[in-house]
Amino acid sequence: MSSFWSLWIIVLTTIMLIGIVWILFSNRKTKNTGPDATTGHIYDGIEEYDNPLPAWWFYLFVISIVYGIGYLIAYPGMGNFKGVLNWTQVNQWEKQIEQAEQKYGAIFAQYRDMPVAQLAQDAKALKMGQRMFANNCAQCHGGDARGSYGFPNLTDGEWLFGGTPEQIKTSIVQGRSGLMPAWGTPLGDAGVINVSNYVLSLSGRDVDSASAEAGKEKFAMFCAGCHGAEGTGNIAFGAPDLTNNIWLYGGSPGLVQRTVRSGRNGQMPSHKNILSEDKIHLLTAYIYSLSETTQAQE
Repeated sequence: MSSFWSLWIIVLTTIMLIGIVWILFSNRKTKNTGPDATTGHIYDGIEEYDNPLPAWWFYLFVISIVYGIGYLIAYPGMGNFKGVLNWTQVNQWEKQIEQAEQKYGAIFAQYRDMPVAQLAQDAKALKMGQRMFANNCAQCHGGDARGSYGFPNLTDGEWLFGGTPEQIKTSIVQGRSGLMPAWGTPLGDAGVINVSNYVLSLSGRDVDSASAEAGKEKFAMFCAGCHGAEGTGNIAFGAPDLTNNIWLYGGSPGLVQRTVRSGRNGQMPSHKNILSEDKIHLLTAYIYSLSETTQAQE
């Protein structure tokens, strides 16, 4: 914060404190005397008695003011002044994280050397992983991990960046960025429709065959570099398989055309600074178990 704004906050805060103290003490005594003295104000026939604040109420205000001044001395609040305790949100968060690690670290550490595939069979480990998923992943992927528009389903066995334990852990640690460029300008409206029809035909959808055939050549020029010549995708780029009828951004003709025309930009954040290695190991096992369980049921 600049010196000007720091001084601005200090001056305004000081003026407000002085003003509050003046209002409180200037109204402590009444102007009139006598048991029936009024202020002279009448509201709808109701007269206002000229009585001072009850003592308990007055002293509560005094205590609040003293507390407020003490708070501004101890903690940040007066511009750039950090307070005598040198407290910050980051320091408090780091201290709480350290305390939690000391208290619960051993619980997570006992699973550190167990392979992910083995952890995926451990009910207690999965329960811990499920809680971490609910706190860190469910906001996007859903409580049941089946995803939603723009967020992958983690239970179907189809993986944009690979579904091995190592690949899943890499996704959690590093995050992922799925970028598809917009092809509306080079393709034109007719080209977007033709390519979209060809893409839909790859998964066995009923489309205009002539349009799809016209889009095949454009697909080879603009799309095959990432999605592959057969449209089966490429985990190195996070390019989805276009032949399995699973659509991250919707599979209707209109939505597929929108994807081709405008492109897509999906971003999964990195969790390496949010979760410890041991927690990520358990979370990996839980996510890995979701698709493994689904495939076993099938």
